[in-house]
Amino acid sequence: MRQIVLDTETTGLDWRNGDRVIEIGCVELLNRNLTGRHYHVFINPERAIDAEAEAVHGISLEFLADKPKFAGVANSFEEFVRDAELVIHNASFDVGFLNHELNLLGRPPIDQLCCGVVDTLKMAKEQNPGKKASLDALCDRFAIDNGHRTLHGALLDAELLAEVYLAMTRGQESLIMTLEEEPGSAQFDAAGGGFERPPQLIQRASAAELEAHDQLLADISKANKGLCLWLPPEPAVEEAA
Repeated sequence: MRQIVLDTETTGLDWRNGDRVIEIGCVELLNRNLTGRHYHVFINPERAIDAEAEAVHGISLEFLADKPKFAGVANSFEEFVRDAELVIHNASFDVGFLNHELNLLGRPPIDQLCCGVVDTLKMAKEQNPGKKASLDALCDRFAIDNGHRTLHGALLDAELLAEVYLAMTRGQESLIMTLEEEPGSAQFDAAGGGFERPPQLIQRASAAELEAHDQLLADISKANKGLCLWLPPEPAVEEAA
């Protein structure tokens, strides 16, 4: 199974107010293993960055001045995430922004581009109701080193989230292996070679064995005053009037 752990940084908190994506970071998981492949790009938003947002991620408009616009990275982004399951912390935020960017270019939304989205924020709240569920809090809970995270960054946060997600879902490996096993009757010898299980032989009782069995049940019934679980109850005898 191919999964892409994804994070974005933006100019502000709401794409409905004209905020745009300025950074995308992705790392690839294949069958729950990090492949080393990643996707990372900075984007010129063509608008100002809110001071509060810049304080969080530290990305300035001056830094982005020579970076490509979203239209210039749309093809490479779609190619990297296509047909994968996305793993995102607070997925509605990132998916909302990405769908807005894709819609501005007349491109299909995330739910048509990818095969699903896992929201690790929702997952964390379901696993530990009432406890903090921020990325930093989850790193602390699962003993993942995030000491180098002084500012938010899309690629760094995606890398941390990948470790958090694997820790949150640990124990699913055996389930996945079980589901992927093909059913069959093949067995294996000591050398690891396969062989077919021979058909089961049904041995029927002989007449003498059936007679001995009936006698045993009769003896049990006699010893228990007519009570034997393996024999039908004897009919009641009506007394003469």
